[in-house]
Amino acid sequence: MSVDLSVNIGSLKLKNPILLASGTVGYGNEISEFVDLSKIGGIVTKSISLKPRKGNPPQRIVETSSGMLNAIGLANVGLELFIKEKIPFLKNLGSTLICNIAASSIEEYVECVDILDKEETIKAFEINVSCPNVKEGGLIFGNDVKAVAKITEKVRGKTSKPIIIKLSPNNSNIVDYAKIAKQEGADAVSAINTLVGTSFDIYSKKPKIKNITGGLSGPAIKPVALAKVLEISKEVDIPIIGIGGIMNWKDAVEFMIVGASAFQIGTANFINPKASMEILDGIKKYCQENTISKISDIIRTRKI
Repeated sequence: MSVDLSVNIGSLKLKNPILLASGTVGYGNEISEFVDLSKIGGIVTKSISLKPRKGNPPQRIVETSSGMLNAIGLANVGLELFIKEKIPFLKNLGSTLICNIAASSIEEYVECVDILDKEETIKAFEINVSCPNVKEGGLIFGNDVKAVAKITEKVRGKTSKPIIIKLSPNNSNIVDYAKIAKQEGADAVSAINTLVGTSFDIYSKKPKIKNITGGLSGPAIKPVALAKVLEISKEVDIPIIGIGGIMNWKDAVEFMIVGASAFQIGTANFINPKASMEILDGIKKYCQENTISKISDIIRTRKI
């Protein structure tokens, strides 16, 4: 039995709902040695900012129970080098490219989108308004409805390509942010970014992460992520890209049933670079065994 695995995120059509999450596969070149990226729905680039960023000092990653903390601090090569050195490789992947944009000011978001809009290889933008491990921007934007509204409105005015707003779970009501994103022209939301966490060494009594706090990801946050996707899908008519602790095909299907139109694989890539392909095979088998001819038919089929 053949299965139609394609899904739509606004005007963006993906061959299947699997996306590789920003910051977990660099700019694609490293993981391309293990995975045929042309077979997955798409890749979300490591966050790009106007100027290069060194990020936070090490230690920047710490393993935790059922997850990991990271405080990379959005280290990246900057816009100029990204266009010059990374785009040529990404152009030949045969996979849908979504560019993640990070910034420390509204003007920087706007300028990045304005410049990158000219790149045909980039099919959509994921606007990171919610990174919990940078000192400027980050949670300041992600926890301010008016700032999210302004950023969405301004970047919307610079491109006709799909705009995806990446939402923070570290606020009182994620639905409010999804509503304002839609109101100001976003085509979709990504939910969720990492949760704020920390870890201490019991002997030195010092934080294990130089930044003190970092973003918690992995299986530990999956129930939270599912709940946030459910909240949004019940209240806002907007495509949702589910993120948070997806380690296998069952996790992925669960996100779609709850309300996600697509999903991103993040922490799993560090453990198993071939996770996305195994998830793809598992989803196909699930659909065949349950006589589901279109994967999109299971979106929002929760029985509550």
